[in-house]
Amino acid sequence: MAKKAEVSVEERLRALYDLQLIDSRVDEIRNVRGELPLEVRDLEDEVEGLTKRLEKLNDSLAVIDDEIKGKKNLIEEAKALIKKYSEQQKNVRNNREYNSLTKEIEYQELEIQLAEKHIKEFKVQIEQKKEVISETKDRLKDRNSHLKHKKGELNEILKETEKEEEALLAKSADFQKKIDERLVNAYLRIRNNVKNGLAVVPIERGASGGSFFTIPPQVQVEIASRKKVITDEHSGRILVDAQLAEEEKAKMNKLFAKLSK
Repeated sequence: MAKKAEVSVEERLRALYDLQLIDSRVDEIRNVRGELPLEVRDLEDEVEGLTKRLEKLNDSLAVIDDEIKGKKNLIEEAKALIKKYSEQQKNVRNNREYNSLTKEIEYQELEIQLAEKHIKEFKVQIEQKKEVISETKDRLKDRNSHLKHKKGELNEILKETEKEEEALLAKSADFQKKIDERLVNAYLRIRNNVKNGLAVVPIERGASGGSFFTIPPQVQVEIASRKKVITDEHSGRILVDAQLAEEEKAKMNKLFAKLSK
């Protein structure tokens, strides 16, 4: 079996920088989406919360309506009893029976007054709840409209970028396979530890990309020789020379143009 050809340091550096360019392109695509997915999720949660609140308010209105019906029934029963006791008073044989019926009539009259008071209170509650329901409906309508708009924005962006992002992620995985695991792990660790996700950077004006710390001339010569992987002592980023970076950018830009079609 033929022995697998050993990958040179320069080839590893080129593959690493290509990997960085691919991952940075994925970052750009995701940055275009920005906070939209979170906004959509928050709006969906808010709409769900408002919908549940409306359901509870309508349920409580139904309960109050039942309470009012109950009080009205009680009033009708009390009136019927008053009529009954009044008729009985006409046929009493003594004052004791008359007074007893009078107390029953007075009690039913109090029951009617109390029930009417409760009905008034319930009606006030209904008006208050209807006001809250109206405000909640307006809010829900507004949030639904906003959600529809944001979903449209997100879907449009996803439509434009989803295919490219999937292709780039596949390319990223392919490039990782071309590099030894130890170097890939170092790259991923550095990438996760820096804000802009740049783990591999070219030398720009004598300093590593995005840094103000000058790299000693001797180290710059070593980087340009592409004989070993060198990291910036200040940021920990892997360094490549500007010429290699320009060559790989030109190559990868053609790939990106092809994938974005």
